[in-house]
Amino acid sequence: MRTSKKDLKQEVYDLLRQMFFSKATLAQHLAAATVGELQFLNSMLDTEQTVRTASRRARYVKSAGFPVMKSFEAYDFSGIQFPRLMSKEQMLTLDFVHEKKVLLFYGGCGSGKTHAMTALGIMACNADLKVKFFTVSQLVSLMKRAHHEGTLEKFLAALERLDLLCLDEFGYLPLDLESGQLLFQVIASAYERQALILTTNLPFNAWGPLFADEQLAAAIIDRIVHYGHMIKTGDKDWRLSHSLMID
Repeated sequence: MRTSKKDLKQEVYDLLRQMFFSKATLAQHLAAATVGELQFLNSMLDTEQTVRTASRRARYVKSAGFPVMKSFEAYDFSGIQFPRLMSKEQMLTLDFVHEKKVLLFYGGCGSGKTHAMTALGIMACNADLKVKFFTVSQLVSLMKRAHHEGTLEKFLAALERLDLLCLDEFGYLPLDLESGQLLFQVIASAYERQALILTTNLPFNAWGPLFADEQLAAAIIDRIVHYGHMIKTGDKDWRLSHSLMID
């Protein structure tokens, strides 16, 4: 009995959804395929690869936990000061992620620190890198809960599998001793093993009072500075300058 084109299409569809191909099957059928058949398969597989890549990267962006989506498309770099060893172009290559280095965006409130960090994080997701975004207070709160529930080790292990960890608002709120120790665990674990991006509005010499232990603050700063680049975003408040409340 002759199979209809509709039934044959459904059968092929169902089989393709179910299996991966063995080398023997691929070799046999590719050897017998015509140029037209190979072109058709190449087109189909190329489309599937594009769809899978877009889907995977969308999952990475979603799981990263960015509060809003940002890009550098309209970002004003005119007031940004890059250090000697890190230019704008070098930053945008994302080489610092592969080199497991630290970027510290330092500047006043509304100066574009979080925007830049988020844009870089989304770029990293779209480069098939695993990223997570937290405010420092959010991270510490989650770690405290995990610690009290006995799941801190599992939580830290998940962080260690990341390629890039983004920590926003570093030093905005004072930390008690437990919070400081938990944060140190994250920074120490990332040291030489994964890339970090931090944002802060405070110079290093003002970090000490934020921690219950001055030596703890010094140890955190030491690990950030060793493989870190400070990018200064200045003091201009872009949110204020574009506020609808200002005539």
